[in-house]
Amino acid sequence: MLMSWKFCSSSIKKRSSAKDIMAGNDYDQEAPGHLMGQDNGNPSWKLSLPHVCVATITSFLFGYHIGVVNEPLESISLDLGFGGNTLAEGLVVSMCLGGAFIGCLFSGWIADGIGRRRAFQLSVLPMIIGASLSATSTSLGMMLFGRFLVGTGMGLGPPVASLYVTEVSPPFVRGTYGSFIQIATCLGIIGALLIGIPVKEVGGWWRVCFWVSVVPAALLALCMEFCAESPHWLFKRGRLVEAEVEFERLLGASHVKSAISELSRSDKGDDVDTVRFSDLLCGRHFRVVFIGTTLFALQQLSGINAVFYFSSTVFRRAGVPSDFANIFVGLSNLSGSIIAMLLMDKLGRKALLLGSFIGMAMAMCLQAVAASVHVLGSGALYLSVGGMLLFVLTFALGAGPVPGLLLPEIFPNKIRAKAMALCMSVHWVINFFVGLLFLRALELMGPQVLYTIFGTFCLIAAVFVRRNVVETKGKSLQEIEISLLQPDI
Repeated sequence: MLMSWKFCSSSIKKRSSAKDIMAGNDYDQEAPGHLMGQDNGNPSWKLSLPHVCVATITSFLFGYHIGVVNEPLESISLDLGFGGNTLAEGLVVSMCLGGAFIGCLFSGWIADGIGRRRAFQLSVLPMIIGASLSATSTSLGMMLFGRFLVGTGMGLGPPVASLYVTEVSPPFVRGTYGSFIQIATCLGIIGALLIGIPVKEVGGWWRVCFWVSVVPAALLALCMEFCAESPHWLFKRGRLVEAEVEFERLLGASHVKSAISELSRSDKGDDVDTVRFSDLLCGRHFRVVFIGTTLFALQQLSGINAVFYFSSTVFRRAGVPSDFANIFVGLSNLSGSIIAMLLMDKLGRKALLLGSFIGMAMAMCLQAVAASVHVLGSGALYLSVGGMLLFVLTFALGAGPVPGLLLPEIFPNKIRAKAMALCMSVHWVINFFVGLLFLRALELMGPQVLYTIFGTFCLIAAVFVRRNVVETKGKSLQEIEISLLQPDI
């Protein structure tokens, strides 16, 4: 590592410094191109790919801890002495949400204070300690405390991953790389479900399920030590030469000047400590923060997590074994995420969001129809299952992966980390209340009315996207910032 640093430093000295670049007016903008890796076109995507893959381990952990208690919950409740207590079982499932809200709330300040790499490593610490406590727990209280600690790491990691992937990716593959986050989350959920399969046959297997999560967490902490720091964060901190070094690692030497000059157009190295909460809710930043918080709110009000949490009930009614229920949903989620990855930098973010929310509204319509024609017997049940799988698939095409990618793109460098923390906090709050109130609302209103409400929110989301969301495909972060933050906004 030391030899590598000396080599990079010596290569930087042979070029003009970042200050000279910023002061000069003779630089050219990076020419558009279609051949990756050419000096006169796009930078090589291979340079930034390893850094992005390491960052998405935190999303894998997020998905794993979301799904890790689904299969083992009954065994956990029997072993720890709260079997049949639905409130205690619900707390074991949802305690992560409370911890995630706390971790997410402070993620922006942590990411801006110690950097993206150190924030990743910090997020791993409570996940390792919490998983260890859960695996060795002998009481409900110990299990809940472990789950809460895991949740704080879950809340901190994903917002930082969205920031990091956006800031280290070349513009022409930023959408594809952003989709890796959703794919990693899906793989984490599926991995947790697969590892949980032996829990009914092997006594104490649920402890193994928690121990397994320690391995990718430790791997993330170790590998992040060798990854690049975000050059956007370094530039914002005034560490210009280090920003040049990291740009060279991520983009190649021939693209350093254009990258630094792009940053200098919109970001003058403002002191991040001057960003106050009020700056996010008024003035020239209000529009982008409003778009971000509303997108995450509508994402959750669509009912997606209600589907994830309670899908097994519908599958059991259709005669599908409960062991396969969540796996089917997970595979639909993964399939949609892979398709989104392939289309993100071709169709663009806005088109995928529009198509996704419209498709989700149609799927909820199928659910409502299936619930209202119960006299048809099994046909309605299979219609309901089909509608659920279609809902998850279309969610994964856009409404799932796009907000986490789009928001770091539209937020200015000065407020990016803190604005992401605010928007993700809104996500966790609404997620909590949807999960808490879904079954009660289902009893009071019935499935037809509830699914119609969810479908209506999907249509509202489509209208909102059509009127407010800008297309960011292929644009640099600085081009997006300049287009959105005009003086009259």
